Amino acid sequence: MSVPHLRLGVNIDHVATVRNARGGASPDPIRAAILAEQAGADGITAHLREDRRHITDADIDGLMAALSVPLNFEMAATDEMQKIALRHKPHAVCIVPEKREERTTEGGLEVAREENRLAHFIAPLREAGCRVSIFIAADKRQIEAAHRIGAQVIELHTGAYCDAHAEGDFATRDRELEAMREMSAFAHSLGLEVHAGHGLTYDTVQPVAAFPEVRELNIGHFLIGEAIFRGLTPAIAEMRRLMDEARA
Repeated sequence: MSVPHLRLGVNIDHVATVRNARGGASPDPIRAAILAEQAGADGITAHLREDRRHITDADIDGLMAALSVPLNFEMAATDEMQKIALRHKPHAVCIVPEKREERTTEGGLEVAREENRLAHFIAPLREAGCRVSIFIAADKRQIEAAHRIGAQVIELHTGAYCDAHAEGDFATRDRELEAMREMSAFAHSLGLEVHAGHGLTYDTVQPVAAFPEVRELNIGHFLIGEAIFRGLTPAIAEMRRLMDEARA
């Protein structure tokens, strides 16, 4: 049986971070998204945070108008974000945890503890035709809860695995990888589509890309950083090559 194509979603949030550091219009995240699409990205991910620290409402408007690949709209489970998503009806929405003091999204969403609220929150998004994804740790309890509330997709948080690799803690790295392997298979057995992302680099992507149940990787900060040195198109092309190599 052939393994399905592994999609690459490129997160362009941190192009907006650089723009906002100085103000003005450059660099333009919409231009980055178009370049990513031309370089082989299967989709574009953008997180509209409540504090608007990087992506803005105008960026979402521009992305919806400019892209021919799907937009994955990351958002917190708030009334404001739900209204924005229902207005735009992007291909996909990914519900993520969000704390104002964090630098970036840290950890997975606590679904089991907020099952009833999240079930009601995502129902209108599904009815509007959005594919609903939940960003969670590789934890059986959270996966079962995501399935019960009606999510179509889970995105496994790869940050702990990537951090352990960067710190040289290979025992923890291997434990995290094995947990993701097991939980990818478990989620797939429930009928959930499995995605993964957060902190992935050239050094860490291949073991995750090799999981046959994983259908999409969402990668952003590393690619935007690497683009400073080699350009966005070559940076994405190398990630695409590594993903395809692992999949083969």
